[in-house]
Amino acid sequence: MARIEGASLPVGKRIEYGLTYVFGIGLKTSRDILTKVKIDFDKRVKDLTDDEIAAIQREVTNNYTAEGELRKEIARNISRLKEIKCYRGSRHQRGLPARGQRTKTNARTRKGPRGASIALKRKVTKK
Repeated sequence: MARIEGASLPVGKRIEYGLTYVFGIGLKTSRDILTKVKIDFDKRVKDLTDDEIAAIQREVTNNYTAEGELRKEIARNISRLKEIKCYRGSRHQRGLPARGQRTKTNARTRKGPRGASIALKRKVTKK
């Protein structure tokens, strides 16, 4: 099992797609890394040697921001926006969309499930 930047790569997949399991590395970046390290895209993760894994690890560590470091950077950026109390920061604080999407409808991913509407559900009391 190959581990790069703390992320486990799936054993049966081709290395070009397996590298995308690392947070911050997409398909284009994965192909760029493999080209620099001179590893064939069709090679499976389970077929990599220790030297090849080390070369990929070295390339990612030296030239790319990935996994924990990238997550920390994103969190710092969001906390900075909250701290200066800008519009985007206030949207992050409230858990609403920050990029201009409508919220009257279709914001369920950010807002969460609908609340139970109390007005429609009257309690029936028995006499």
